[in-house]
Amino acid sequence: MTALLKNSRVILYYNGAISALTLFLQHPDGSVCTPSPLPVLSAVQEDVEIPLTTVLMAPAIIVNAISTTMGLPADILQANTAYREQIDAPGGIISVYLAQFKVLDPPHQLMAEKGCKFRTLTELRNRPPAEMELLRRAYALVMES
Repeated sequence: MTALLKNSRVILYYNGAISALTLFLQHPDGSVCTPSPLPVLSAVQEDVEIPLTTVLMAPAIIVNAISTTMGLPADILQANTAYREQIDAPGGIISVYLAQFKVLDPPHQLMAEKGCKFRTLTELRNRPPAEMELLRRAYALVMES
């Protein structure tokens, strides 16, 4: 994992333009966060105002780093810039971003080759509380847009 991604995670999803089917990518470790799961005891921060002195990374830079790390084709992912959540974790604050697969159909085969599966929100209901809250917020944002 590169230093750029140490305190960042990305949730990858597919949203059908016609059907509005929303699927989240689950990694071999069971997490929906890439490049690694959230640490144990992580909690989503509520209504966080990020201090002006904090340097924030552009979501597109993080998403491109994830795409490269996962060996995905160029331009298959697009950052959803309306989503950025802050996680209070034992090792410090983690920023979580959201990225959409920009393809007509979910790339099931491509992601299966990487050990990943697309799941509906209900299929992910047994994830840790912090992940479930992140997914809930992501799903609400996707459905509202």
